[in-house]
Amino acid sequence: MEAIQVVGAGGIGCAVGYALKAAGVPVIFVDANPRKIKAGQRDGVEVVGHAPLTAEFRLFAHWQPPPGATVLQCTKCYDNAAVLSKLRSDVTLIPIQNGFDPSLAEQGHEFEGIASFVSECAPDRPRTRITREGDLHLGRLHARGPVARALPAALAPLWTATLFRVVPVADIEPFKYAKLMYNAAISPLAAAAGIDNGQLLSAPSARRLFFGLLQENHRILSAAGVKLGRIGPFHPRTVAWILGRKWLADGMAKAFEPSLRGTYCSMAGEIEKGRTEIDNYNGYLIRLAVRTGTPCPLNRAVYDLVTRMTVECVRPSPEAWQRLTAA
Repeated sequence: MEAIQVVGAGGIGCAVGYALKAAGVPVIFVDANPRKIKAGQRDGVEVVGHAPLTAEFRLFAHWQPPPGATVLQCTKCYDNAAVLSKLRSDVTLIPIQNGFDPSLAEQGHEFEGIASFVSECAPDRPRTRITREGDLHLGRLHARGPVARALPAALAPLWTATLFRVVPVADIEPFKYAKLMYNAAISPLAAAAGIDNGQLLSAPSARRLFFGLLQENHRILSAAGVKLGRIGPFHPRTVAWILGRKWLADGMAKAFEPSLRGTYCSMAGEIEKGRTEIDNYNGYLIRLAVRTGTPCPLNRAVYDLVTRMTVECVRPSPEAWQRLTAA
């Protein structure tokens, strides 16, 4: 059995790679962090609450996928160009990442995945903790085949995964867009303020901004005629309906807030490092809004704020919300 190449040993990469390894599939983890590679070679890959598993680890700088390899691309969007430059034409590429990247869209790959579970990885070790349970949706782009053919055979062992539920779909894009609706509201607000996701619901000023951005995201996607799938307990149209009733939205926020404590967005910690996926989240929504003539003041304000903070490598703080509140 050929080894599956998991590029990006972060929260999602480690969780999916661990599930494959536990199912008996050979896995090679590839990452640009030499400390993480060294730790993996020494201790293996680990999901908190489960025994570590030995696996092969390779430094990205020295990695080249073998002919016909299956590559799970679990990197951030800003690393896509570097990964794509190493891929041969006969590679089966399956991105599992958030955001929309034109360079990836031009690759011509057939399958993609989107994770609704939240997994947090240690900075210099392939050790991840699943902080919120969820699913892994896997399927074809643009509904180019029936559900029964939605997964390559190499990923079939994931059906036995216990870390998350695998959901095969005929068309992955509705689920990618639904995840974008949520991520483009959660990530920039939590990252700019340097807080966990639970505080977006517990702090009144944060909750107001979060709900407003969610509603604006839904309006943009609806105006663009985008089909949305269900990620989480409610369909996006139900979420929009709830947000239109403040008393109900605030009441449900109190119920959901405990489950989000201690969970962090994928953009957390990136602002100070000088690069984020803001263009792949809110930037993409702004371009959709311009195309359809849909107002998007909150997305513009969030995009400008995070971009400015990232250029200046500013330390995140709740004070950043003052500018957004004014907007």
